[in-house]
Amino acid sequence: MRAVIQRVSQASVTVAGEQISSIEKGLLILLGIEAEDNREDIEWLAGKIARLRIFGDDQGAMNLALGDVNGDAIIVSQFTLHGSTKKGNRPSFIKAAHPSIAEPLYEEFISTFERIVGKKVGTGSFGAMMDVQLTNDGPVTLIIDTKNKE
Repeated sequence: MRAVIQRVSQASVTVAGEQISSIEKGLLILLGIEAEDNREDIEWLAGKIARLRIFGDDQGAMNLALGDVNGDAIIVSQFTLHGSTKKGNRPSFIKAAHPSIAEPLYEEFISTFERIVGKKVGTGSFGAMMDVQLTNDGPVTLIIDTKNKE
C-alpha cells in the first residue's frame, strides 16, 4: 500500500461536474493498493498517517498531527501510484490491485482511518475519472509505502 500525503489549506474532489468532497485545513491522501496488501497494511498506514506530526505548532515547528489541529482529510484511490516506468515510456500498472481487490481494501482503509481520527473523512469515487484540486500548504508532501517502512 502506498500513499502520497499532502498537507493542504484546501482540497476538493469533483466527479462529472459535481463536487463530492471538500475540506479546508487538513490532509489529501492519495492511496494506491497492491494485490498483496492486507489488514495489517491498512492498520499500520492509517495509524501512521493519523499520527504524522506535520502541522505547525505556535513556534511554526511541525509538531502537531491532524487531530491536534482539528483538521479534515480526503482519501482518494489512485492506482497510478503503483505505475512502473522501469521499461520504456509507457507506465505499467501490473502491481496495482485489480478493482475487485482494491475497492474493498480502499473502503476498509477509509473506515479504519475514520475510527482512528474519530471523524468522517471525504473521499473520491472509486474507479471514476476525478478532478482533484488542492492548495498544498508548505508545500508539505510525503510518500509512505507499507512495503518499505522508512
